[in-house]
Order: sequence, then C-alpha cells, then structure tokens
Amino acid sequence: MTQTQKRAGFAAIIGAPNAGKSTLVNGLVGEKVSIVTHKIQTTRFQVRGIAMLGDAQVVLVDTPGIFEPKQRLDRSMVHAAWTGAADSDVVVHVVDAPSYYEVMTGGTPNAQDKKSAHDTDNVVEGLRKTTRAKPTILALNKIDLIPRENLLKLITHFNDEDVYNDVFLISALAGKGMKELGAHLANIMPIGPFLYPEDQAADIPSRLLAAEITREKLFLRLHNELPYASHVETEKWTRKKDGSIRIEQIIYVKRKSQKPIVLGKNGQTIKSIGQAARIDMCETFGAKVHLFLFVKIRENWTEDRSKYIEFGLEFDV
Repeated sequence: MTQTQKRAGFAAIIGAPNAGKSTLVNGLVGEKVSIVTHKIQTTRFQVRGIAMLGDAQVVLVDTPGIFEPKQRLDRSMVHAAWTGAADSDVVVHVVDAPSYYEVMTGGTPNAQDKKSAHDTDNVVEGLRKTTRAKPTILALNKIDLIPRENLLKLITHFNDEDVYNDVFLISALAGKGMKELGAHLANIMPIGPFLYPEDQAADIPSRLLAAEITREKLFLRLHNELPYASHVETEKWTRKKDGSIRIEQIIYVKRKSQKPIVLGKNGQTIKSIGQAARIDMCETFGAKVHLFLFVKIRENWTEDRSKYIEFGLEFDV
C-alpha cells in the first residue's frame, strides 16, 4: 500500500479592506487566529493561520487590506499585503460580491461600496502585474447576500480580466463553499513535508496575539468613535506558579479627547473591553488570564520605527 504524499505551502489571502479575508482564514483554520471587526484596515500585518486539510498543510497568510495609502502606516500595510502575495505558492483574491455588484451595475452603492470596488479594481491590476506565474484564485464572498443570476454576471466580469485560474463562490461567515475552496487549496499545494507542527493553528507570538485580541474588542466596542490608528501593546506577560497568566497592556490613542472615550463613564467601557478580551485569551491560551488595561496618549506612534519592526512591517516604503 502506497502512503499518501504530504503537501504543504503558503496561500496568500488578499483583497480590499473588509472583503472578509480574516473570516475566511479563521473558517479554514477552524479557530480564530485573525481578528475581525466592522472597521476597515483591521488587519495590520501578515498573520499566518495553519489549516490542516486532509494530507495537506495550507498556511493561510492573512494580509492587510489593499487600498490607496496616504500615510506611512498605510503604505507599510499595503506593502505587507503584496509581499505576502509574492512570497506565497497560491494567491486567493477575496471580493465582497454584493458590494462590487452594486457599483458594477450602477445600482445604489454607498461611498464605502464605491471605495471597495475601486480598491478591488486596483488589486486586479496588481495581480495582473505580479502573479502570472502562480495559481490565482478568485473567491467571491458573501454570496448569501446576492441573487445567483447576479453572481453569474460577476463571474463573467472577472473572467474577462484574464487573471484567475479558478473561481469559488463562498460565504466565509456562513461557511458556504469553504469546504470546496479548502479542498482545492490542499490539492494544489507543493508536495513536501509539513512546515509546522500539526496541532499549531497560527504563527504569531503570544504577546502579539494577546494585543490583537484586545484591539479587536476595542474596535468592536468603539468602531464608530475611535480611529483605526489606535494601538494596543502587551507590556508585561507573566506566567504565575498556579499556571495562570498575568497580562498588562497599554491602549495607545493619538488624541487627548480619545482617552475618556476608551475609559467610559466610571471606567465601564474599558472594563467591558477587558472582560471580553480576557474570555478570548483564556480560550486561546488554555489558561486563566488576569488582564490589566491602561490607556495612554501617543500622538506619533505611527512614526516609531520599533513598532513596525514588532509587527514585521517595513518602515521605509
């Protein structure tokens, strides 16, 4: 009896902000490895989620949303996304199908739909220039929110771009089409040994993952009031004798007026953020977590080179 050959490789998940990239990665991995919020540009750096799909290990590189950068942090994030695509064996372009259809057909798109469609078109142009030598997959996402006949029009539109090898219709949130996409990725990974232990779900330092969990809860609670440039840093991480973990984190905001927003009346907002983050951390790290949050003002943290090094981002781009 012949032994099935193992396969392992990298699949970059790219697309415009809020297309559903992180939800797709979490769905294929089977647990949360990348944060998801309502806010655009939530993902700031490459997060590697490790999906065991049959005899294949697919390392899903969740990348920042690709958009027109205006500031240093923006440029670094977009650079990280394209670097992830260049370094991977396969590229999956995730598109918000209902949003793009509204713009493509001249329906009633809002400003965010228009921006998303514009960013998507820029991704298509970028793919045309950079990924011709590797499999490139289109994943039309949120298909449960759009009639099937409209999906057929979208497929025709993107097929005419002559960029993609395959098209998959998915709803990352509802789980539709994910099994088929995962099986296809597994089949086209290079033959070779696994790159990570089979029980490892993500390649991200625990201190950084803890900061990302708190940043997710921060934005879920305050996504209308707080700019995306807010930052969370794990300052101390101590494993106690009883096996529990003491984590101290600082939430950095850029304006004095933003600090009371994060704190809330009588500290209730930051308390609720901490409670939600602690629950996630206990599950993620498999231990009781004692979480302490502090809020500080740092107006120019986006010009601090050390922060970019911490995230694995390029500073001078």
